[in-house]
Amino acid sequence: AFAGRRVVAVSAGGAHSFAITADGAVWSWGLGAFGRLGHGDQQRQLLPKKVEAFAGQYVIAVSAGAFHSMAITADGAVWSWGGGYIAMLGYGDQQRQLLPKKVEAFAGQRVVAVSAGGMHSLALTADGALWSWGAGAFGHLGHGDEQNQLLPKKVEALAGQRVVAVSAGARHSLALTADGAVWSWGDGDYGKLGHGNEQIQLLPKEVEALAGRRIVAVSAADSHSIALAADGAVWSWGDGGDGQLGHGDQQSQLLPKKVEAFAGQRVVAVSAGYAHSLTITSDGAAWGWGDGW
Repeated sequence: AFAGRRVVAVSAGGAHSFAITADGAVWSWGLGAFGRLGHGDQQRQLLPKKVEAFAGQYVIAVSAGAFHSMAITADGAVWSWGGGYIAMLGYGDQQRQLLPKKVEAFAGQRVVAVSAGGMHSLALTADGALWSWGAGAFGHLGHGDEQNQLLPKKVEALAGQRVVAVSAGARHSLALTADGAVWSWGDGDYGKLGHGNEQIQLLPKEVEALAGRRIVAVSAADSHSIALAADGAVWSWGDGGDGQLGHGDQQSQLLPKKVEAFAGQRVVAVSAGYAHSLTITSDGAAWGWGDGW
């Protein structure tokens, strides 16, 4: 399907996938339930199909969640579609959306990054502010409570910080600030927040175990987390039951622990999946570990 086309970005969700080609077009495939593929229906797509709703738009980023999807166009606008219950689409209602629709709450703002989680959404604006909306259970919206948010709301706990990257997991969230610090909040099961316990965290809290290490990328999965340091080292924590932490065992880790298997390697990208993990090293090789189902 991509013969003769140059793919520049990809995102894999709960049961669907996206690719962006160099011409700014979005392609999707997989399960179409909830309308998460963006084709105006709920049909399964066995092959990549262009999302025609973006004709005339230039898409620069896309994120596939469990039941919904998000994209950013070149003008800094956010679009969302798919399952709308618990307001994770950001329109102020809980309606399902079969086609991409612009999130009007960001009119006048320039959004530079988005992340679609299990039942919540995160967006980062050009001024370094973090916004969240959707299901608030477990506190993964970062507003100090467990209330659902029908519309995007700024995470005031990070005011004064410049956020440069975000990642929404199933029930927890990660943010990276300009000083290389990692912040986490939400459900603390298995220690996936990295604070040395399993407590719910209603507000963003810095992961002190990584203080002094300049982190350049983070990824939140269902029950584990991964961080990439500037020196090319990988750190992981949370649920290790399927070996997804990469430490050679199936132990959970309440604090970030360096993945020693990459000693002598320089990792340049990380991604945490449901119960597995992937990295790319500087020589262009891909590495994977965890559940092989």
